[in-house]
Amino acid sequence: MALPMLRGCYCNRPPSLLNYFLKSAHIVLPRSSKATRRAPTLSANVVSAARSYSTDGGKPQPKVVVLGIPNLFIWFRTKIYYFLIRAYFDKEFSVEEFTEGSKQAFFHVSRLLSGSQFEALEGLVAKDLIAKLKEKCALLPPNHMQALSAGPEDLMYTTPSDVGIFYEDDGRKFVSILMRYWYLTSARLPEESLEGTRIFQVAIGGEGQPKTKRLLTAIYEFQREFTKGVPPDWTITRIEHSKLLD
Repeated sequence: MALPMLRGCYCNRPPSLLNYFLKSAHIVLPRSSKATRRAPTLSANVVSAARSYSTDGGKPQPKVVVLGIPNLFIWFRTKIYYFLIRAYFDKEFSVEEFTEGSKQAFFHVSRLLSGSQFEALEGLVAKDLIAKLKEKCALLPPNHMQALSAGPEDLMYTTPSDVGIFYEDDGRKFVSILMRYWYLTSARLPEESLEGTRIFQVAIGGEGQPKTKRLLTAIYEFQREFTKGVPPDWTITRIEHSKLLD
């Protein structure tokens, strides 16, 4: 997704795992204080998705549907930022391509978090964020750690939640994209512990064997520096999982 003049300067750099996911490389960047902002609420997004589950006999089960109300202001602002990114930063930038790549990064990083594989997060997640995640995960019970993990079969819906363009006083330029994911987990979680979640009975593994699944949300922020001469790299600078990693 990088502009040709930037890509040519770093053609000899080995590809990273996040490069494979997002079709761009990555770099660990410090979180800018000017880039700090709260994520939009759940109701601020358009959510309309369904996924069917089958029993061993191959018969489809009722679909789970997630619905929400769009926030037109955020939707319109996001579209403007996408235009600015393509016009002034990266003419090859594709929202669809980035979204698909971010899903793979979400699956991979969430599994590493669930397994407490913090060293494997280096090069994917900002170093200061890894330290904070390690501290938070050390306080979580096993069922909450299990709920951090999500795979392709668990994902219900994905949407870019917010986009930001930031300039530092020294001329450095950053683009930040906040992605929101809705996913199902079979981890046993107390109903009162996670505000805003939903519970579904889904038939998995055979007829007459319903399994409870809870719908959770996760927020991952991807940031890249577009300053001239800096490698065209992305890194994850923010991770939230429902009420699991407050």
